[in-house]
Amino acid sequence: MKIILCGACGRMGGMIGAVAAERGDTIVFGVDLVQKPAPYPIAADCSEAPEADVLIDFSSPDGIADRLRFAADRGLPVLLGTTGFSEEALACIREFSARIPIFHSGNYSIGINLLERLVREAARILEGFDAEIIERHHNQKKDAPSGTALMLASSIEQASAQEKERVYSRHGMVGPRDPREIGIHSVRGGNLIGEHEVMFAGEDEVVTLAHSARSRRVFATGALRAAHWLIGRAPGLYKMDDFLSDLTV
Repeated sequence: MKIILCGACGRMGGMIGAVAAERGDTIVFGVDLVQKPAPYPIAADCSEAPEADVLIDFSSPDGIADRLRFAADRGLPVLLGTTGFSEEALACIREFSARIPIFHSGNYSIGINLLERLVREAARILEGFDAEIIERHHNQKKDAPSGTALMLASSIEQASAQEKERVYSRHGMVGPRDPREIGIHSVRGGNLIGEHEVMFAGEDEVVTLAHSARSRRVFATGALRAAHWLIGRAPGLYKMDDFLSDLTV
């Protein structure tokens, strides 16, 4: 698999490059505003990129329309690992998915996506329990809550019979907890890779589901597996649930 890698010089870009080399995949071109030495050419944009099989983007929400336009003009599938997209950017992603296959996930760990499935099932069965999400990441993470925490909140919302309302942390005299709430709490510190915990608290019992990533390698491995799966798909917007459904057939 030949890859154009956006965000090539970031933490995830470096890990994807390392895991791709082990798997026999090839980064043919890198894109990053801050460039470092690499075994492939790197530029500030995609314009000079050679032919490839897929574009993998772990850069920034900024400039997403330009990168998708480049991919659409080339007929390239795109795997998006970036989080923190605005509603306008998400609308742009949906628009381009009519032209090319786009895989978008807030987390490419196979384990975290299994957690998402379990959370959805728990929310369905534990109707009436209070749901709280706690996510922990390193002190350099720019967005909060994490894309994964929002993904888990969406799973609870989709599975619940009652309309839900997201509450981001709590402060002051907030009064009794509204049963419609999904509490979402962000912790930042040190070099934590990524921890997510979902608690369902009911009368006299608590169910807790959790996942802890020990290395960014799990995200890189999942992203590369998903990118292989994406190549040759019809235009559309794909997610990890689509990929996992194929694995479980």
